[in-house]
Amino acid sequence: MALVARVRYAIQRHRLAMPGETIVVGVSGGPDSLCLLHVLRRLAPDLPLNLHVAHLNHLMRGEDAHADATFVAELAAEWGLPATIEAVDVPALARAHKMAPEEAARRARYAFLARVSQRVMARTIAVAHNADDQTESVLMHWLRGSGLAGLRGMLPATPLADLRLEFTDWRSGAGQPADTLPSLTLVRPLLTVSRAEIEAYCTQHKLQPRFDRSNLDTTYFRNRLRHELIPYLETYNTNIQEVLRRSASVVAAEFELLRDQLDVAWQRVVCAESDQAITFDLMDWRALPLALRRSTLREAIHRLRRALRNIDFVHVENAVEILAEGVTGTQATLPQGLILTIGYDTFMVADEGYRDWPDLPLLLTEHCVPISVPGRIQLQRPPWMLETEVLPRSAVPDEDLAYAWGWQACLDAAVVGPAPVLRTRRPGDRFWPLGLGGHSKRVNEFMINEKIPASWRAHIPLLVNQEDQIVWLCGWRPDERARVTENTQQVVRLRFERG
Repeated sequence: MALVARVRYAIQRHRLAMPGETIVVGVSGGPDSLCLLHVLRRLAPDLPLNLHVAHLNHLMRGEDAHADATFVAELAAEWGLPATIEAVDVPALARAHKMAPEEAARRARYAFLARVSQRVMARTIAVAHNADDQTESVLMHWLRGSGLAGLRGMLPATPLADLRLEFTDWRSGAGQPADTLPSLTLVRPLLTVSRAEIEAYCTQHKLQPRFDRSNLDTTYFRNRLRHELIPYLETYNTNIQEVLRRSASVVAAEFELLRDQLDVAWQRVVCAESDQAITFDLMDWRALPLALRRSTLREAIHRLRRALRNIDFVHVENAVEILAEGVTGTQATLPQGLILTIGYDTFMVADEGYRDWPDLPLLLTEHCVPISVPGRIQLQRPPWMLETEVLPRSAVPDEDLAYAWGWQACLDAAVVGPAPVLRTRRPGDRFWPLGLGGHSKRVNEFMINEKIPASWRAHIPLLVNQEDQIVWLCGWRPDERARVTENTQQVVRLRFERG
């Protein structure tokens, strides 16, 4: 099938463009993008399509880069196509964001294409990735230990948000995250066309593309694959590129099946999700097949680190092993400052240092908080307040006295004393939990037995009297020695409330 017919077929089969829409075409001036623009221009009247040329000068190759920009601008004018030509200082962006120049160039390029699309009210961006690029991408992902998402290679159409761009405006280094953009789709009409076929097409139609000398620089990983590894693999199998592309096609289909299963599993195993943390039900997660256990962890990492493109297999596998056998409090390190922490019945993937604060009246200071008896004080975590009142023993209903657990307690006023304080636990703290027959217990041991999450324990309020005797581990258990008895004359009723 002739190249133009194959591109037409790809557009129709994969619905890469709708009749009458505007497509932004990324044109570097090289053979691939020049071929793409020429073919789309031939197809445009019939499909029909409106084309807008977009070229970004990365300011990385001196005069050659400026000559490329001039070439594209003059070509668009000659062919009667509107064009947007811009320049971005990619080396400066790479230094500012501490990343490789190639990655900075990639982000700047797609951010530019997104800006142009918004400006001309286009929903589709066409780029010139070809079959050889697909081979290189699959090999790169395989060598880096990618999962199925990487091994499927590039797709004919990809939502721009899936490219995991950190910024949409890389001129200033700030802007909207890509996943907040209007729906933009990146399409690759040449994905089944080889580089040799593209060069032959350019020769046939007397196109004179620009030559980027950096494509010969084997210090770049992709260029080493192109000029060294793939030719070497072809000595084992002359058809290796087609083999890799077929494998990618098979993996892509299987990935879609796994993705459907992942969506179902995600709803079942995720307890809570925010921009900083995702909490899983531990037992439900352990019941998943291994493939879905890995996939849910990868998905959690991607959701919390949307700009992260590649997740190391070792990180995921280490986390899977720890979750299979780990006990409460065990942690695993994940990419870009994420930490996985096992709780009693759950585990959490979150930013390092993230605190899973519940909606409880916790203390966020090591200092003692004086309590007025009777009185009402505002706690550090609004809108929580502590209200205290003193009542005659006869005025307190028996059902209130029986309420010994939770955030309300009735205690013997003589034991509580006139000036109690709230404080957090200290090393060596012990108390006599009500209901244990007068046996003492270390506060830390009690908290562990009660399955209080480790991140909360240092902030649970303890009510102590002037002798520093714990009279109430607030929210959980009063002290046996502070309970109301037949000899109690006055009762202190304490109640934590949301104001």
